[in-house]
Amino acid sequence: MVVEVLAVVVVALVALLHLYILVLEMFLWRTPRARAAFGTTPEFAEATATLAANQGLYNGFLAAGLIWSLIAGGDLGHAVALFFMACVLVAGVYGGLTASRRILFVQAAPAAVGIVLLLLA
Repeated sequence: MVVEVLAVVVVALVALLHLYILVLEMFLWRTPRARAAFGTTPEFAEATATLAANQGLYNGFLAAGLIWSLIAGGDLGHAVALFFMACVLVAGVYGGLTASRRILFVQAAPAAVGIVLLLLA
């Protein structure tokens, strides 16, 4: 029972994280807040705003899938959560290897914890 609750909490937190990333990348990319979060300059942010918005949209799809899993519940919700957490893990590992090691801790690690909890639930 405790593992199931922890799994739901982690899935919800990862969904919220990806909603936050969506907002940063789609709507706040040029702001000091987003530039600090991603370590970019004003010039880089301006030049890459369209690309960042596209990335934000993908993060929104990850969040939507995780939220769907929480709403669906049961076996379907569990399967959907595993699929989308695996997607987050793959994206986090790829980002950690190609963009910033920090992504491994911010995105991949929580997804890995969530997957373990989901498998134990």
